[in-house]
Amino acid sequence: MTSDITVEHSEGLAVVSLNRPDKLNALTLDMRVELLDAFRDIQTDPRIRAVLLRAEGRAFCAGADISTMGKDDVWGDRARLYRAHQMILSIFNCEKPVVAAVRGPAVGIGLSMALACDVILLSETARFGQVFRKIGLAPDGGAAFFLQNLIGRQRATDLAFSARMVPADEALSLGLASQVHPDDALDRAALDYATDLAAGPTFALAGTKRLMRAAMQPSLENFLETEAIIQGQIIKSADHAEGIDAFLSKRKPVFRGA
Repeated sequence: MTSDITVEHSEGLAVVSLNRPDKLNALTLDMRVELLDAFRDIQTDPRIRAVLLRAEGRAFCAGADISTMGKDDVWGDRARLYRAHQMILSIFNCEKPVVAAVRGPAVGIGLSMALACDVILLSETARFGQVFRKIGLAPDGGAAFFLQNLIGRQRATDLAFSARMVPADEALSLGLASQVHPDDALDRAALDYATDLAAGPTFALAGTKRLMRAAMQPSLENFLETEAIIQGQIIKSADHAEGIDAFLSKRKPVFRGA
């Protein structure tokens, strides 16, 4: 592991932390691979019975590291999305309960990571955003799958179309999170919640997760295959290139439908 991802475990609980606070924990390609490896190790480690996913600093995750996007050919873009999908699946399909503690913004792939967890606890500073339209892309990381299953098509579509930021209290009322805590109480509350799960009936909790997953339609795996095809086409559009350039130049993008 690099210092951008840390994993600590004690008494049955693994604490996985994003540790790039100076960049608001924006995900690099290496971080995606490290998170994938971390959750694969957790899945097969019998000592670990629950997981807490958290982040250092004032943001959970500001999304993908935009500065690395738009530089690959079609195959490179596909490989980038495949790595993101494998990371999301490793969180979603982990047989151990996974609790997310979200402080500050959880945007784009950062929101998908949180939604892939079983339970989300927020601080009052938390904000959710599907901001892909601002860089000329459709949602990825399974965001459309998670949002539609959680809050329904109309509200999920509105969040994707509007790209607005959703504050903690609204996220709670929509059903996107389970609890909201004062900022200085989030870490303790999340740790207590995850520690309780680590001391719980491991096989019963795993069975509960499998039942919850079985009730979702379609499967996340099938959905992500469709997402890869659609996003793979959009990512080569002129509008996406304009979105990236505008973001890096800190200006408003001018999309032309091409």
